[in-house]
This record gives sequence, C-alpha cells and structure tokens, in this order.
Amino acid sequence: MSIEKNSAIRNIAIIAHVDHGKTTLVDHLFRQSGTFRVSQEVKERVMDNLALEQERGITIAAKNCSVRWNGVRINILDTPGHADFGGEVERALAMVEGAILLVDAAEGPLPQTRFVLQKALEKNISIIVVINKIDRADARPAEVLSEIYDMFIDLEAKDHHIDFPVLYAVGREGIVKKNIDDTNTDLHILFDAILEHIPAPSYDTDEPFQMLVCDLDYSDYLGRLAIGRVMHGNAHVNEDLVCVKEDARTVPLTITRLQIYEGVVFAESSSADAGDIAILAGIDNVEIGDTIATKEHPKALPRLTVDPPTVSMEFGVNTSPLAGRVGTIVQASRIWERLQKEALRNVGIKLERKGTDNTFMVKGRGELQMAIIVETMRREGFELSIGRPTVIYRNENGTLTEPVEHLFIDCDEAFVGIVSEKLSRRKGKLAKLINHGARVRIEFFIPSRSLIGYRNQFLTDTKGTGIMSSYLKGYEPYAGDFDTRFTGSLVADRTGNAIPYAIFNLEPRGRMIVQPGDDVYEGMVVGEHSKDSDLDVNICRGKKLTNIRTVLKDENVTLTRVQPLSLEKAIEFIRDDEIIEVTPTSIRIRKTILPAQQRNSKTARQAAKALPTAE
Repeated sequence: MSIEKNSAIRNIAIIAHVDHGKTTLVDHLFRQSGTFRVSQEVKERVMDNLALEQERGITIAAKNCSVRWNGVRINILDTPGHADFGGEVERALAMVEGAILLVDAAEGPLPQTRFVLQKALEKNISIIVVINKIDRADARPAEVLSEIYDMFIDLEAKDHHIDFPVLYAVGREGIVKKNIDDTNTDLHILFDAILEHIPAPSYDTDEPFQMLVCDLDYSDYLGRLAIGRVMHGNAHVNEDLVCVKEDARTVPLTITRLQIYEGVVFAESSSADAGDIAILAGIDNVEIGDTIATKEHPKALPRLTVDPPTVSMEFGVNTSPLAGRVGTIVQASRIWERLQKEALRNVGIKLERKGTDNTFMVKGRGELQMAIIVETMRREGFELSIGRPTVIYRNENGTLTEPVEHLFIDCDEAFVGIVSEKLSRRKGKLAKLINHGARVRIEFFIPSRSLIGYRNQFLTDTKGTGIMSSYLKGYEPYAGDFDTRFTGSLVADRTGNAIPYAIFNLEPRGRMIVQPGDDVYEGMVVGEHSKDSDLDVNICRGKKLTNIRTVLKDENVTLTRVQPLSLEKAIEFIRDDEIIEVTPTSIRIRKTILPAQQRNSKTARQAAKALPTAE
C-alpha cells in the first residue's frame, strides 16, 4: 500500500443553518477567484438555480462548483440549510475532506448547524469555522464562539477537531478576517486557510480506479450523468468500466464523455484523477451509492448511507369530481414513475406501493421536503391527491416509540408564555431557556407529530417575529394523544359554484378558504368551522328574488378577504380524514369520503380515530 496526495485539488463543503449566508459567500468566492470576468453580469445566489430555491430564498439541493486559487482547484459543495434536506448534506459530505462551518454572529449555532457538524465529525473531516454577519447590530461573536466550542464538546469531538481555525466574515460584502478588528476587504484569508487547513485528497497508488456515485443528473444530449468522487486511480474517455450495484452485480459501461467542474459549468476533460469530482456520461443503469470500477477489479466502495425517514405521506390519483380539467398528467402509473425518478436523486426518501390501490407511500425527513416534491410535480403538470403527514412509529422491545425533536424557539420575551403554553399542550418538555435581552431562546424536547400543523399557529402567536427550528433527537416511548386542531371544517353539501350571498351568511360560522365563483363539490372543505365539529353547508345558495325586491335595491354584500391557500398551509390545516387535491392551478381540501351519509357513519368515525401502530 502506497498512500499519496493530490495536492492540486481541495474538496470542501459549506455547511450551515438556514439563512446563515452560505450561498452568498459562494457568490463572492466566484468573483474574487476570477471565475467571472470583472465586467460580467452575474445574478445573486448563482448556486440557487432552481425556481423554488429562488422564490423561497433557501437551498434545497446540494450542488457542486469549483474555483481556482494559486494553481489549486477547490471543488465546493453548497449544501441545504434545512433539516428536512439532511440527505443532501450526507451525500455531499461523502465527497469532501473538509468543511466550512458557517455560523451567524447573532443567532449562533442552531439545530441544522448541530446536525451537519455531527455528520462531518462522524466522517472525520477537517473543519474551518467562519462566524458570519459580524456587521449585524446584535452580533455577539465572542459568545457565539463559546457556544460553538460547547457544541463541539457536546458532540464528543476529538482534540484535533476542537482545535479548529476561526475566521470572521461579512459575507454579503465578500470580507473575511482573522480578527474582528482587522481592516482587510477581501476573501484571500479564507482561500489561504482552505489550502492550509483542508488536507489534499489521498489515494492508494496500488488500487485500481474506483468512483463512488454521489449524485445523478440528466442531459438531453448525453443521457444520464453519474457524478461522484474518484477515490483511487484514474479514468479516461472511451474506457470500458463496470458499475457495481448494491447486490454486487456488475453492469458493463463505456465512458462516452468525461467532465469536471469549472466554476458553475461542466468542462470537458480527457481524464479524471484521484480526488477529482467527475461527471461521467454513458451510464444508463446507475444509482446513488453505486461504485464505478475497472472490469479487471470490480471492487465496491462502502455504500452511501443516510438516516432513515421519520415522516410519511400518502400520494394518490386525484379522484375528485373536478379531476382532469387542468392537469395534463393524471394517471397513477405516471405519478409512480415520477416518484421513482425523484427517489433516484433524493437519497432521503423511500417509496412504497400500497397493494393494488392507486396510492403510494412516500417517506422522508419532514413536511417541507414533501411539500417541495409536490410543488415541483404540480408545476410539471401533474394532478394528484396527498394525505396528512404522519410520523413513522417503531416497536422497540414491545414498546411503541415515536420520533422526538430538539426544538429551538427564538422569540420576543412577551411571547414566551403563549408559546410555552401551546407547546406544553402538545407534549413538549422545556429543556432550556436563555434570555439574550429583548430576545429569548427556548429549547424543548417534543414529539415530531406535535410540530405538524404548528408553524402557522406559532407565527400568529409571535406576530410573525418568531423563529422555529429543530432536529431529530431520537426515538422515545409514545407520549400519548393530544388535540392538534380545535376547530372543525365547513364542508360543501352539493356541487356548484360558491355564491357571495351564501359566503356572507356563512362567515359567522367560521373562516372561509374559497373565493366567490370557485367550483365546489359535495365533500369539499370550504372553510374552517369555529367549533370543533364538522358542519355541512350549502355554499351555492343564492338570494331568492321576487317581483317586489330586485337586485338593484338590495345592499351590496361585503365579504371578508380570503387568504390564498398555499400548499404548506393546506398540509398543516387538514385532519386525518381529509386529503389535499393538487392541480397545476389550484389547491383544494376535501374529505376522504365525499358523500355526507357515508362520511358521517359510525364506521367512518371510528376509522378516523384509529390508534397509531408501528411499522
């Protein structure tokens, strides 16, 4: 065995919590490394190239890019900052030797900071800590650094991990400093720190070519592309190799095109050396976790593993009376194919087909991850129905257990009482309370199911100023039942159009979620009942006109403004006996059983109250 290092390459990941400045920092790395011309017009957050990422301002999928500094190519992986996309982080960390841990100078380490750091420490990669946004008025870099050391110690980091270099940054201006009082105005210190503290990729000169597939892409011209880190050896264009599958089966292949990252685009290359992050074309049957190796020595690398899913959601065909009017893809087979395609790239989700029914179970990390999948599908022209997210229970030694979250709340002191009261009702246990002056940090241990449908309520309670985030703590015994929604539903009892006169007379009964003129049908939820029971209503009733009264003499009807129903709000709103009808142009909530007589039967009510069971 002869171990050598490829000193011309560095592979790093940028990991942080949501909105701590990862993608903005990458923008300035591009500009100051010379990747873009001085006069070149470049949009902000160039790595967030998905439409949903640009709209929401968050990173959803991990992406690769590279910059050059002092003759060294630095491959950079920009990772998501939300815990629901943790599978993307784990996939990215499999390709790197080091990571830049970015922490907000005011907010400090948050749940995703802890989650990604734990994964990095498990893989024994080098860490550079960058405390970002030191120009904030409420910045507290010294305290945040102390909290970071505490977090490393809590995660049982080894001595060489705790002895990490610390830098201070103003990411939006492209400035990194060794000390807060320094006057430098560029990122040169960060580039030099990467070359100094992040080890070059090592490889065994005696081993044949091996590449671990960590991502997939598709090209209209080249077909499926396998993206991964070359662990040993090198490969060339037109070389005959094999793909080693999970069951040790080998599939022959020929590299038709070989590319590497240059900035944010692919660049042609005749070969890929050890340590490179390469893109191979000519591989049809490949999955994330497979190994590309030589025909003579088809030796598999350890497969990529991620934490198991904790939440499941039922996907199915849209069976409402309005089905097929807008969407171009409505068949169960097409929905199943699309979900399988999603599972190929997204290692954090698992699929199950429920017998012969046209329903499929999708398992993932959280409701946001599910919502992103559904939103992407509806923009592609799909029509489908989805159920309420449910947590995945386990049976451990005869005891029913459920996932528990470590919840972090950051809110004004005036809202501590109402937030604590609501979370206590949902089986939350207070773990820590820290007062930073005007803002208070509260930590709870709470069942994952308690957070489904709570976010909107939390924002209302804190008047939109609260910040809530969490990570999976583990599984604990089932905490018992509790009410998640104290209101019922207003349900349409017939098919027709929503009439303003009927809506006006129903407003005292609750909050409406449909607009005048909207199509409705029997069993469709048209509003939120102010009481805890469902109420069947006639929302199609018009005002009776006689030869005495006319429309011109009647008073105008003034309706309360209806907030548009977003996908996330619908997922949080629905009960267990309700599903969401998703089309490219609209989102509707309906009862699983549409006819009122069948829905109100004793059997249906008992099914809605079924006890949780382990898988």
